[in-house]
Parts: sequence; structure tokens; C-alpha cells
Amino acid sequence: MQAIRKRYFPALADYIRGGKDASLHQANELGKQLQGMNPEDIIAVHEDCIQALAANVNSKEAVQIYHRSFVFLMELMVACRFKMEVAANGEMVKSAEEQRFSEMREMLFKSNLSFEKVKNKYENVLQHMDSGIALFDSEGILSFINVQMAKLMDIPRKTLLGCNIREILLHGQLGLSTKRTILRLYKEMFLKRNRYYEFQQKDGKHLLATVTYGDQLDGDFLFSVKDVSEYKHIEQSALQNDKLAMLGKIAAAIAHEIRNPLTSIRGFIQLLRPYLLEVGKEEYARIILTEIDRANDIIYEFLNSSKPSAPMKQSTSIQHLIKEVVMLTESESLLRNCEIGVESFQSEAIVSIDIKQVKQVILNLLKNALDAVEEVQAERRGKIDISLNSDGQYVEIKIRDNGKGMDKVTMSKLFDPFFTTKQAGTGLGLSVSYRIIRNHGGTIRVDSMVGSGTEFVIYLPLAE
Repeated sequence: MQAIRKRYFPALADYIRGGKDASLHQANELGKQLQGMNPEDIIAVHEDCIQALAANVNSKEAVQIYHRSFVFLMELMVACRFKMEVAANGEMVKSAEEQRFSEMREMLFKSNLSFEKVKNKYENVLQHMDSGIALFDSEGILSFINVQMAKLMDIPRKTLLGCNIREILLHGQLGLSTKRTILRLYKEMFLKRNRYYEFQQKDGKHLLATVTYGDQLDGDFLFSVKDVSEYKHIEQSALQNDKLAMLGKIAAAIAHEIRNPLTSIRGFIQLLRPYLLEVGKEEYARIILTEIDRANDIIYEFLNSSKPSAPMKQSTSIQHLIKEVVMLTESESLLRNCEIGVESFQSEAIVSIDIKQVKQVILNLLKNALDAVEEVQAERRGKIDISLNSDGQYVEIKIRDNGKGMDKVTMSKLFDPFFTTKQAGTGLGLSVSYRIIRNHGGTIRVDSMVGSGTEFVIYLPLAE
């Protein structure tokens, strides 16, 4: 057996390395030399050589070696099994039986190549899907993991294959937050048998995990994770639109019902003012009139948030508009010890907008920024940075402050009507701003972190 291995091993290794026809010819010649040997002995030598070749490679390469060795063994066994017959003219010819097996060998060889191509094609598709995919066998051992899943876990794929859940959780390179996420998913999806579970990472990304259980995959468990942040953004935009639509219906129904009685009350208070003056209670009249005016202002903002007037567009320089707004807030910013800086990379950017409405939006965002930085004056001087840029299709206006910032919960409700964190706020300013920008074909996005400030980004289409 050792003598056979000495000839078998180099021939097999040469074919595994190169896979050329010359290497396969060696299998044929070796098979002829081994004619008459017990097939079980040949297979035993083959297995011993394969194990030696696969010992120094990773699992994926080992599988490839086993697949390639099948062709070598098949060629050798055919040559070993059938002898050549002598024709009448003395030439060596194949017997009819050997001819049939040679044809069968060729068909098997082509079939194996076709299988490998299809297998590699679908493995390549799975590896580069935008969803993370992991396959566990019935024993809970990880048998397949694609590039995206390893990227989400931030661990090399080759170090995860063959591990169970416990071994993955004990992996030295696994981060604490990822470990907690895996434990939560295991509890929800494997112990509670929930097929879908949505969660949010610390960076704000929304991920959707799904699992297909063993009874549908011959005992295996297919686990996938997909980034659905963009879908959540679309969903939130649709929900916001629904809220605004409902707000419009409510506003149309109650506007006159509230404003008309307030007008009557205001008129009668003014008539009573001389009598209140006589009894020294004029202050009561002043307070009542002030509160009625405040209620009217709230109703006015409420109506604007539900249905701002159609924009009366005209072409203008966005940089010029920003300078005007900064001038309007300059004195207030100085009083609050806040510095406003403007940086423009698109001084010639022209937009077609309703100047009054867009100015209202930028003013509102600047006032919110001033309020935010005022709350941290004891820690640092307030600073608001405005930058102007363009991607050729939209102009981008960034307004960033170094104020108190917001948490994720506050950010998710920011554009909701009547939601406010200010004691004297109406909660309608950002709702109005959102609607105005949307009516201009643009969008508003916000990013914030508690203690680090807030950044609003307005996108408006450039004039054609």
C-alpha cells in the first residue's frame, strides 16, 4: 500500500494544483499500472492522500479539493478496470464495454463541470447579497455565512464557520453591543419562535431579521438580516403625510368655529375696558386681550401647517436669501452670545422658490438653533454654522448648532404637529416648515446627538 501511495500522491497533487489534461493523463496511466488491484484498496489510498492535501487548507478549499479529486479517481478507476483488446492488425483497441464506460465517464465529467458552474454561480450570488445570511444545521452549527452577515458582525467569516451559538457569543472579536443583539435575537426568534424581528443599531440603522425554521429546510435554520432604514424613512414620511392630511381636515372644520367666537369676545372686552378702568381692573382686560391674540396666533399657525398657500415661485440666489435671514437674526444672536458663520461653495446657485415661505423656514430653524445653544451657555459659547452646497440637481443648506442636541425619540416626533420641547412653544413651526419645503419639491433631514448639537439639512431643487 505504501508503494502505491508514493505513486498516487504526487499524481493526485499535480492534478489538484493544475487540473490540466496532462495531469489527468497521469491518472489514466496510473490506473493501467494498478489493473488487478482491489478497488477498495485504491479508494483507501485515495482517501488517505486527500486528507493529507486538505489538512493544510481552510474548509472551503478542502471542499474544492474533494470535488476535483472525484474526477481524478473516476479517470483512474476506468483505466484500472478495463483492459485493451488486440485487433486483427495487431493494434490495441478499446473493448465495447470499455467504450461505453468511457462515454459514461465523459458524461459524468461534463455533468460535474456543469454542477460546479451552477453551484459557484449561486454561491457567488448569496455571498454578495445586500442581506446578511447565515445557515445553521440541525445541531445548531453554522455551516454557511455570507460576506454581508460577517460584515454586520465585524468578524472574519472563516473564524465563524463550524461554530455554534455559544461559541459565536464567546468569540474574542465579537463586540459587546453585537453580543447583546445576538442574545436578543436568539431569545425572540429561536426560543419564542418569532419569524420576524426588527431592531435598531446605535448608529440609527433599522434592521429586519427573519428566520426560516428547520421543518422547511430539512432540519436547517436559515437566518437573514436586512437593512430597512430607507424603508423606515419612506414609512415615516408616509405617516407624516397622513398626519398632515388629517390635520388639514380638522383645521378646515374648526377654523371658523373657534375664530368667530374669539373675535366677538375680543370686541366685548374692548367695550368693557372703560368700566374695568374705573374699578382699577384694566390689567384684567389687557391679560384677556393678550391671551385672545395668542390663541388667534396659534390658530393661524395651525391653519398654515395644514394647508400653507401655494408657493409663488420666482428665481433667486439662495446665498443672497441666507444673508438676509442672517442679518435679521444677527442682533438676537449677539444678545445671546452666539456666533453665526456662513460658508458657501455655491455662490451662484439659483433656485425657483416662494421667497417669503422659504425665508420663514430658515428663520424658524435659526431661532430653534438659538434656543438650543442658549441652554448650554454655561458650558460653551454658542455657535451656528450655515453651509451652502450643491450636487448639480439640488442645493443643500446645512444649519448646524452646538446646542444641547436631541435623543432618538425626540427626533422621531420632531415634525409632528403640536409636538414641542419648549415651554411656550406651539409645536407647529417645524410641521409648517416640513410642509413648505415638501411643496417646493424638496426635503428636510435632521441629525442630532445629545450634548453635541443638531444639524438640519434642507434640499431644494435648482432652477432649470
